[in-house]
Amino acid sequence: MHSFIITGFLGTGKTTLLINNIKKYFKDKKIAIVVNEFGEVGVDGQILKNVYSEVLEISEGCICCKLSAEFEKGVKEIIKDYNPEIIFIETSGTSEPFPIFLSLQNLGISVEGIICVIDAKNFNSYKDDATAKYQIGGSNIIVLNKIDLIEEKQLESLEKEVREIKEKYNIKNILTGEVIFKNYVIYKTKFGILPKEIFDGIYKIDEIIKIAQENVETGVFQSKHNFSQRIIYLPDNFSFEDIDKILSNIPNNIFRIKGIIKAKDVPTPLVVNYSFGDLSFSELPSYEGKSFLVFIGSNLETKNIIKLN
Repeated sequence: MHSFIITGFLGTGKTTLLINNIKKYFKDKKIAIVVNEFGEVGVDGQILKNVYSEVLEISEGCICCKLSAEFEKGVKEIIKDYNPEIIFIETSGTSEPFPIFLSLQNLGISVEGIICVIDAKNFNSYKDDATAKYQIGGSNIIVLNKIDLIEEKQLESLEKEVREIKEKYNIKNILTGEVIFKNYVIYKTKFGILPKEIFDGIYKIDEIIKIAQENVETGVFQSKHNFSQRIIYLPDNFSFEDIDKILSNIPNNIFRIKGIIKAKDVPTPLVVNYSFGDLSFSELPSYEGKSFLVFIGSNLETKNIIKLN
């Protein structure tokens, strides 16, 4: 199962972004929306209820600390009762996204992106708030929203400032000191509508297996559509360390990787999920096909994606 987390300070346009992008890109998908309500912003939940069928409202608290147990319980109930393909979580403007990310991973839900929405016009009024800084630091997709309300020079200055905050507050592994999200992207929007590439490649396991089966006869490097996807088949003698090295050095032009690998030193095939710098694995014991990776990104037709030697 896949998910997106939408974060950002109060009034930045999170709900508008959520509604506009789901309407544009997910008409054929079964969607569930989890809304973290805080204080008087509960009207957002009502708006979403009128547009989509499943909304969980958690009131009087913050998803990422006091109510984390309730959050996980509520998500489990939605999965059981509704079985969605994708879950969108809109956080409170007063909460940080990273603990929610950890909760979703704990539930075995793949997080395809943590989207931080920034109010380009009013950023100066809240940029010094610690929560706002950690919302930026804990995200891998940053959206400068409402850019139609400011001048071009202001936008340039804003982007520079946001990048500086991102570098300073980027979430790190407390044990190793390494950043959690090695890559991030910044988009500029008027009404929160994001480019399609953000949502490309959100496949079910059987869908990525079908992609591999359709292309397995035609060689190692293959393209699909307008070169937005490339498929690479891995040798049978690869170790998990070899694969980990490949996936730890992904070029910035690649924002998502899906695939299934069989490492010679791992007893069970593994499903690979890489999204904007975040890498996770899950077991798939029943898989008997070749090891492969589907790369989704830009300029894939002209770049040597990875080195197999």
